[in-house]
Amino acid sequence: MAFTECDCFVAGEWIRGEHGVHKIASPQSGREIGRYSIPSIGQIATSIEAAALAQKDWARLPIKERSRVLFNFRNILLRDLEAIAELKSSESGKTLAEGRAGLMKGIEVLEFALSIQNLDLGGKVEISRGVTCEYRREPLGVVANITPFNFPAMVPMWTIPIALALGNAYVWKPSEKTPLTARRIADALKEAGLPAGLFTVLHGGEATVSSIIDHPQVKAIGFVGSTKIAKLVYQRATNLGKRALALGGAKNHIILLPDANIELSGAGISDSFTGCAGQRCMAASVLLAVGDVKNHIEKIVARASSLELGKDMGAMITKDQVAFLRDAISRAEKAGARVLLDGRLAKAPKGMEDGNWLGPTILDQVQPGSEAATVELFGPILSIVHCKDISEAIAIENRNDYGNACSVFTMSGPLADRVVREASTGMVGVNVGVPVPREPFSFGGVNASKFGHGDITGHQSLDFWSDIKKVTTKWERQHDSNWMS
Repeated sequence: MAFTECDCFVAGEWIRGEHGVHKIASPQSGREIGRYSIPSIGQIATSIEAAALAQKDWARLPIKERSRVLFNFRNILLRDLEAIAELKSSESGKTLAEGRAGLMKGIEVLEFALSIQNLDLGGKVEISRGVTCEYRREPLGVVANITPFNFPAMVPMWTIPIALALGNAYVWKPSEKTPLTARRIADALKEAGLPAGLFTVLHGGEATVSSIIDHPQVKAIGFVGSTKIAKLVYQRATNLGKRALALGGAKNHIILLPDANIELSGAGISDSFTGCAGQRCMAASVLLAVGDVKNHIEKIVARASSLELGKDMGAMITKDQVAFLRDAISRAEKAGARVLLDGRLAKAPKGMEDGNWLGPTILDQVQPGSEAATVELFGPILSIVHCKDISEAIAIENRNDYGNACSVFTMSGPLADRVVREASTGMVGVNVGVPVPREPFSFGGVNASKFGHGDITGHQSLDFWSDIKKVTTKWERQHDSNWMS
């Protein structure tokens, strides 16, 4: 993997941040793979001012002309798919297949953005003799997005193409754990013909985030990360009168019923909690096992046991996270849980012993109110809670503070529909372990998994990244006019 320098992308050029340079180590090997620089407060202000200036000309272009740039962007991403997937894998710890899949999901959102020119055509109606009303969609100006480490390309690609297609300038603060993919995306947009200043990349932590949110020319802020930080970002932005949509954490439940297909549930549930090493807000965290599902659980354990670290499952983001998860497993044991599969015993891939590795872990006989059943651990750990019936399972799911996703595995349509109706969550899966909607259906949870209104992708996202202007027109007085004209 080539060493990657990643500075700040401002007004179409890479500039060295004045607030220090930091190293990036691969979660897989522990070796240094790149460096990034953090901007000063002054550089942040200058970059946003440049974005605001560039946005005025961009907004004047018809959406079809803006879409041509995004179409070029799509083709460049597809051309460089393998190289970007390899970089994502190296800096985030994902498998190469996961890196590739995440970018493809981002490209799917890009393709939805390309369709806006044909789907969102405005509206004009003659509401009375000689009088018409219409609406026009207008950009906000400069918008910003703050993204997490676990999906260095997919999560930012939820918002980049839609915000740009609608005529905004875009400021991106990627995770300081995974800043390198941002360089490839910025370079791709520049090659695609995006005018300088419309896309900005600023690195750093809390100080950078605060400076972006506080800048008066930033009109809207998107965020994806932990619930604790999502709430702080939302409060800071809205206290300033700004638009904000902040997606937080999750503790997703899967309800497993005795009539479920064993092969389907075994693969779906295992892949849900082990995919991306459990470091995703859509991962299964708690399995609500209803009745006698012993054979189903054995199938889940068998599939998870067969996974090979480095090939089938990636690394954890940091050594501190590995230590936290190991301690969490030990605490669950002390609280009475039985370890059916112990990821602490898994061996690191050959040559990557210095990486951050933990194997799939399955905890049985977990109590509903325990840490393993209620806290987002963010790792490949599945906690099994046994329930006497579906009513008890739904009641446990409903007590969950979060509300991102819930799934049910069953061959009964009425029981599946009951879970769909009664689950306190924004996304539900039926015999699907990771119920992520495909575009144009939008992504978003409820409860403590989301702060703000609407969703970050799909049709609802258009209203977040733009304003609606209403125009009423009359050209001459009508002889037969009434109160409406």
